[in-house]
Amino acid sequence: MPYIEVISHENSEGELKEIYDNLVKTRGKLADVHTIQSLNPKSIVNHMDLYMTIMFGKSPLKRVQREMMAVVVSKANDCEYCQMHHAEAVNHYWKDESKTEQLKNDYSKLTLTDVDTALCNFAKELTINPNHKNQESVENLKVVGLSDRAILDATLVISYFNFVNRIVLGLGLAVDEDELKGYEYD
Repeated sequence: MPYIEVISHENSEGELKEIYDNLVKTRGKLADVHTIQSLNPKSIVNHMDLYMTIMFGKSPLKRVQREMMAVVVSKANDCEYCQMHHAEAVNHYWKDESKTEQLKNDYSKLTLTDVDTALCNFAKELTINPNHKNQESVENLKVVGLSDRAILDATLVISYFNFVNRIVLGLGLAVDEDELKGYEYD
């Protein structure tokens, strides 16, 4: 149960209803992370613009890599809501529930490419120690062949999910199993 008032889709009016309707149309459904912002509708629009740019925009990083980092960040922050949502997205690409479950538990036990391992390591390190050995972490990404643009995009994904995890954890969003299915991932 969220810690603040939330306006449901059914009770929304005006600008908020238009925003909700558009999210359902474009994303397949309305997420609790959007409704938690219902008292400030403009924040939902700006949030979605940022999300779409970082997670769906043109990037040297594959969509699955971005989703994978989202899971690692959310695990490091103990944000079950985001872990579950973004593990669902990873599984859309991997189509391997046991591998996806292991990503949520301990990605280091997975057989990943050097690039994917480095991205997961960077996501965990930057989340846990945001100002510790960043130059070394970035150099490790360059060693596996990532471009500066890919490193920027990885940092944006990691930063974005730290931001969202704090919204979710700070305002008491809980995982609703029914909410996990039905999103557009491509």
